[in-house]
Amino acid sequence: MAPMEPSTPAAPGREPSSPIRLTKQGHASVRLEKDGRALVIDPGGFSEQEAALGADALLVTHEHADHFDELRLRAAMEANPAAEIWTPRSVAEQLSGAFPGRVHTVGDGDLFRAAGFDVEVHGELHAVIHPDIPRVTNVGFRVDGSVFHPGDALTVPAAPVETLLLPLHAPWSKLSEVLDYVREVRPLRAYDVHDGLLAEQGLAVYERLLGPGGPGTAGAGHERLAPGESVTLTR
Repeated sequence: MAPMEPSTPAAPGREPSSPIRLTKQGHASVRLEKDGRALVIDPGGFSEQEAALGADALLVTHEHADHFDELRLRAAMEANPAAEIWTPRSVAEQLSGAFPGRVHTVGDGDLFRAAGFDVEVHGELHAVIHPDIPRVTNVGFRVDGSVFHPGDALTVPAAPVETLLLPLHAPWSKLSEVLDYVREVRPLRAYDVHDGLLAEQGLAVYERLLGPGGPGTAGAGHERLAPGESVTLTR
């Protein structure tokens, strides 16, 4: 395993030292900003071309192309010589030779500090798409004891989650699972990610069913951000 940036482990549920600005990028990608630094998660092939640019740290949950785009990551690393990547081995092996010492392999239970954010790693495998399709490694990232991005799995961290980045729609999921996942995690709020395969009609259906017009999320606030839209996260 490549060496990771030294850190003090984040305390579960600890309030971030500064507010976090969350920006939705295309499909599964988000940008988190705090104290003038930026951390980007999953700037894959369905996100904007520039999704990874300007990042001080990049987290990639797994190797599928809608989450991992090698050219986008290389462009970000070349534009910022101080930028680093944290990701499972299957992705790290494709990048570490070009950026020695800047690509870190992580797995379930790891703790590290990236661009001023404390990050915990949760989960091990991608959700089952079909028994005929081999499962790949997939990890989720819990950032500053507050924001959780599960990648392509319905991983429930063994620690509180204030803001859940909810994989809304995928070949491996169905609505009942998505809804029950929010209820099990019990976040204060959930923002949709992994919605790039849905047209506006489909997005409206999911929004209604997860909101007051449907079974609902049992108390968790649920919102959909358009690509490029931002919110400032507070307790």
